[in-house]
Amino acid sequence: MDAKETLVRRIQHDSLQEGYWSDNKKAREEQSRLSAAEADLGTWKKLQGLTHDLQATAELLAEADDAALAQELEAGIADLEARLHSLDFTRMMSGPYDRMNALLNVHPGAGGTESQDWAQMLLRMYTRWAERRGWKVELLDLQPGDEAGIKNATIKVVGEWAFGHLRAEKGVHRLVRISPFDSNARRHTSFCSVEPFPEIDETIEVVINEKDIQVDTFRASGAGGQHVNRTDSAVRITHFPSGLVVTCQNERSQIKNRASAMSVLKARLFALAEEEQKAKNAQIAGEKKDINFGSQIRSYVLHPYQMVKDHRTDIDYSQAAGILEGDLDQLVEDYLRKESAEKARFDA
Repeated sequence: MDAKETLVRRIQHDSLQEGYWSDNKKAREEQSRLSAAEADLGTWKKLQGLTHDLQATAELLAEADDAALAQELEAGIADLEARLHSLDFTRMMSGPYDRMNALLNVHPGAGGTESQDWAQMLLRMYTRWAERRGWKVELLDLQPGDEAGIKNATIKVVGEWAFGHLRAEKGVHRLVRISPFDSNARRHTSFCSVEPFPEIDETIEVVINEKDIQVDTFRASGAGGQHVNRTDSAVRITHFPSGLVVTCQNERSQIKNRASAMSVLKARLFALAEEEQKAKNAQIAGEKKDINFGSQIRSYVLHPYQMVKDHRTDIDYSQAAGILEGDLDQLVEDYLRKESAEKARFDA
C-alpha cells in the first residue's frame, strides 16, 4: 500500500506539469494506473476502517454482556472475512488485462437445436452471474436459433475484474440431459463454445486498415421494435486478413451498432495477436478446441443424476441447478486458484 500511495502522489504531481498531456498514449496509461491504485487504496482503507470498528465493538462487548452487540460483532466479522477472502482472490489476478471489462461470445457447436438451446442457457447463466456480482451487462448481438435458443450472442460485461473472472470460462461447455425437443425423451449431449475477450480501452491501440474490412448492413432479426425491424440498422464487419466476422444489431442506430461491432473486432484481433505471441513463445494457455466430444473444459450433467464437473480442476459440484442459475463463484475461484498455483510453481 505504501508503494501505491507513492505512485498516486507521483502521477498526481506529474499530471500538473506542463507538457504532461502532450503524449496522449503515455498519459492515458498513467491515468489508468492511477485509477487502479486509487481503487486498491480505497478498498484497503475501507477494510482498515471496518477492522477498527470491530475492535471498538469488541471492547464494548468485553465491558457489557449485550446479546445484540455480540450478534452485531459476529455479523461484522463474517463480512470482514468475506471481504478479505475476495481481496486475497483478486490478488491472484496478475494478468495485464484482468481488471478490464469483458466481451463474451457464446456460440453453439455440434447438436443443432439442442446446442442452440444450450447456448441460450449459458447466456442466461453468465448474465445472472454478472448481475449477482453487481456488474452491468449489455447485449451487443443476438442471433435467434431456427426453432429455439440462439445461433450466436455477444455481451459486454462492465465491472472491475470482469475479464479476470470470465477468462476462466474460455472453452467448450458440454451439457447432458433429457432433450425437451425429443418426443421419445432420449438423452442428448450438446456443446457450446464460450470466448471471453478484454474490452480494449484507450490505453491499447489496435489499428485496423479500412481497406481490410467490409461493412454490410442488414435488418435486425428477432424482437427489438418495429423501427429496428424496418430499417437496415444491423451491422456486419468482415476482416479479410484474419477471416473474423463480427455482427451487432442490438441498437436502433446503425452508427451505434457499427461502433459496437468495431469495438468487438478490435478486442478479438487483440486477443488473436496475444495468442499468436504466446504460441511463438511456446507458452500457449487455454488453446482453442473443436466444439465437439472430448474437448470440453466443463460438463453439466442433468440426467441420470445432477452434477457439474470441471475437467481442469477435476472437481465435482452437486448443485447443477444453482450453477445454471448463475452461482458460478466457486467454480471460477477454484480454477483461477489452481491456475495461480501452477504459475507460481512454473515461475519457481
